[in-house]
Amino acid sequence: MATETLVSFAVERLGDKLIQEAKFLKGVSRQADRLHRDLRAMQCFLEEADKKQEEDSRVRNWVSDIREAVYNAEDIIDMFILNAQSLRRNFFLKCGFKKLINCYKVGKKIEALQLGLLDISNRREALGIKNIGEGRSRSAENQMLQGLRRSSPHAEEHVVVGLEKEADELVNQLIGGDLRCRVISLVGMGGIGKTTLAKKVYNHRQVVECFPDCRAWAYVSPDCRPRDVYMQIIKQLVCTSTKDQQVLEMVEKLQEHELGDFLHEHLKEKRYLIVLDDVWSCRDWNCLAKVSSNDPDCLGNVFPDGGNCSRLLLTTRDKDVALHADARSTPLEMQLLSKQKSWNLFCGKAFLDHVDADRYPPDLVQLGREMVDKCNGLPLAIVVLGGLLSRDMSHTEWRKVHDNINAYLAKEGSQTGVMTVLNLSYIDLPSYLKPCFLHLSLFPEDYVISTRKLFLLWIAEGFVLSAEQADQQSMKVTAEVYLNELINRNLIQVVRMSVNARVVECRVHDLMRELAIRKAKEQNFFRTHDIEDPLSSSTSNSSLFSSKCRRQSIYSDMERYASVEHNTPYLRSLLFFNLGHEICRFSQLDFIGKCFKVLRVLDLEGVKVESLPSIVGTLIHLRYLGLRHTGLKLLPLSIGNLRSLQTLDVNNLKQVPNVIWKIQNMRYLYMEGQKYDIPLKIDTLENLQVLSGITFKQWIQNNSSKLTCLGKLKLEGRYELVEGVEFWKSIAKLRVLKSLYLKASEESSFPSLAMDSCLYLSKLDIKGHMQKLSESFQFPPNLSQLTLDSCRLDCDPMPILEKLPKLLCKTREIPISGIRAKW
Repeated sequence: MATETLVSFAVERLGDKLIQEAKFLKGVSRQADRLHRDLRAMQCFLEEADKKQEEDSRVRNWVSDIREAVYNAEDIIDMFILNAQSLRRNFFLKCGFKKLINCYKVGKKIEALQLGLLDISNRREALGIKNIGEGRSRSAENQMLQGLRRSSPHAEEHVVVGLEKEADELVNQLIGGDLRCRVISLVGMGGIGKTTLAKKVYNHRQVVECFPDCRAWAYVSPDCRPRDVYMQIIKQLVCTSTKDQQVLEMVEKLQEHELGDFLHEHLKEKRYLIVLDDVWSCRDWNCLAKVSSNDPDCLGNVFPDGGNCSRLLLTTRDKDVALHADARSTPLEMQLLSKQKSWNLFCGKAFLDHVDADRYPPDLVQLGREMVDKCNGLPLAIVVLGGLLSRDMSHTEWRKVHDNINAYLAKEGSQTGVMTVLNLSYIDLPSYLKPCFLHLSLFPEDYVISTRKLFLLWIAEGFVLSAEQADQQSMKVTAEVYLNELINRNLIQVVRMSVNARVVECRVHDLMRELAIRKAKEQNFFRTHDIEDPLSSSTSNSSLFSSKCRRQSIYSDMERYASVEHNTPYLRSLLFFNLGHEICRFSQLDFIGKCFKVLRVLDLEGVKVESLPSIVGTLIHLRYLGLRHTGLKLLPLSIGNLRSLQTLDVNNLKQVPNVIWKIQNMRYLYMEGQKYDIPLKIDTLENLQVLSGITFKQWIQNNSSKLTCLGKLKLEGRYELVEGVEFWKSIAKLRVLKSLYLKASEESSFPSLAMDSCLYLSKLDIKGHMQKLSESFQFPPNLSQLTLDSCRLDCDPMPILEKLPKLLCKTREIPISGIRAKW
């Protein structure tokens, strides 16, 4: 589970608050500090407990109690700070009776919480959870699951669709090419058919002829045990007859390292093929191969390289494992099936006589096609579905499965149940990635997710911690590392890449999303309200959302959601999706400030809003405010009170209120498309890392030397309103600026730009008419990426650009006389 990480983040946040909000916590600081120490003491037991939750209900309940205690502590402190802030605004009550009552009540709540923690601690010992790390390493349930999933090359699938091209490519890699021993890897998400393809190739005639006497298949499993794997291989290669029983008895007495040496000696002079099915981590590979060198050509001390075209075939869900095992081989990344191949596979399983599906009743065919579409090209889901439906060909049964397809896929047997297989990928995640994966459950089905937005949401939620907490600059970099790791583990799919090969958009497979939803609900991580699940009078408000729910994702219209009674006072994140084009009036948004006073994340992107009520300014814990594409023209002045705000994302305002300078924690400020170019003070925002949408005139009125953390800057408007030399001096003062975007208005133009003083700039985008391209010596010396858009240059820029020493790409996308060019 993600509990250990979520609790760790919460405890860290609590500690930070005790430091940052000391002025508000006077009167309860001693009790709050002790509470923080007690929670920290609990943390040391959580990591092991987190691993055991799925095996032991006692541990699961105990961890749940700790999670609730930490959340309660957060709620108490956040509400106290909110009330203290409210009292400070009223001069007469600032040091008065109400403040004393507030401190007294909070003190009592903290005392009650500490008693609860003491009870949790005592229960841990009484339940025998004291030494969680001791005892059995695998539960009986886990052993049974791994036994059921243990693969064998002899149980080959009779119906295999869509793997012909991959099989041919794999056979060629196994029997030809490099004489050195190579590791060929099959990579893909759980259930995509890696083992099926490996079996097909292992039993292929050409492969059998190439490795006639020395082939072996070993199932590794998430609980990698090298001794078990070595014995699987040895039994297939050495102990093949009755006379070998003495050898087998001798081998079984060997220690693990001795077995590895024995296997190495046996393989040393042979041309061999060994399949290692289901390798989960780089550490597992190192243990199996006994890797002791960083040399990419060294495959370890177990599998020898005799220069005779020996091969290891490895299946894994993690691309990093494949690249680690053999950096010189290109992994074969398996793809989801097309719609037609998905249907063909389904027909082969559902219609057992293999008769053309068109000969079956049209109503069954229609239901079948709709269900296959829900599988989204995942072979395991299609096979399970086809096998389930083949048992009963009645319309009633097919309709029942059609209407509850996710439930059927989840419960269909411990070996082949789709969710059981996919769940292994979740269990294998390191603790820091689990909250990030669960967070994906908030997004609607088939939703294309902007990675920029995703990173900022993860940061606001507290899921991303840099190596040095003070090093805020690295948080987006760390978030990108997290995303790439989830992609390499085949839990997230790439939709679009940038020119420099960074992921711009991504999505989640429907069944992976279903897994995330199930796990998230288990932990009260979030709830959704879908337009297809209307708020009927027969449904009680309490059943909609638990009062302890931390996050809500709303897929229905705002008016219906706003009309219900909200009993989630401690909600931390509220996101809206797919709300159509209804206008949300002023009064409809008041409930957000009234009902969710400790909100940290509010995303209204795409909601058509007339105006934002001033009550939003009371959300002093808010870290992320998403207002892009809302149609808003003005922001209330109270937005300057959002002292915790890190991200403000809004566009196409008439003007930005000149109160942004008050928000000292602001790190990411997006405000493109301002209509009026009025003064805007921003040079007090010393933590600002991204500034997008400020006008040239607004920029030059600020002291840029104070923006010591600014790494990305986008300016727009009329360039001629600023003096060129002064402008570039202001840019040169930005010591960590890496990316600069200049967008001139239609009636404006750029002169020749002297940018050579921008020593750290690596990425430059210029959009708008350029009178003349700068000479090569006027460009930033470290420029590696350049985009010119709508510049209307008269001359070919290549004679100048080819002189830039670090420019990575010099291929023109569209002729210079056209609209756009990239280098």
